Amino acid sequence: MLLRILLFTLIALIIYFGIRRIWKDWSGKFKADEEEARLLRRQRDLAERQRPDVIDLKRGDDGTYRPKGKDDADKRH
Repeated sequence: MLLRILLFTLIALIIYFGIRRIWKDWSGKFKADEEEARLLRRQRDLAERQRPDVIDLKRGDDGTYRPKGKDDADKRH
């Protein structure tokens, strides 16, 4: 009887640690993939900002975003 309990306990521990290891491996993989995707998005965004057809917006005192440069709040009011 004691041998049976030890055997079931050993099998349960093996399954537990196996599932735990799989969980850690997969979650680490997902975190690495997300970090890589975040870096790629960041590089894409930085490259997009350099394009001539992209307009930079500046937040005004009233909280409205407007293009930087000549079109300041004076002409809009």
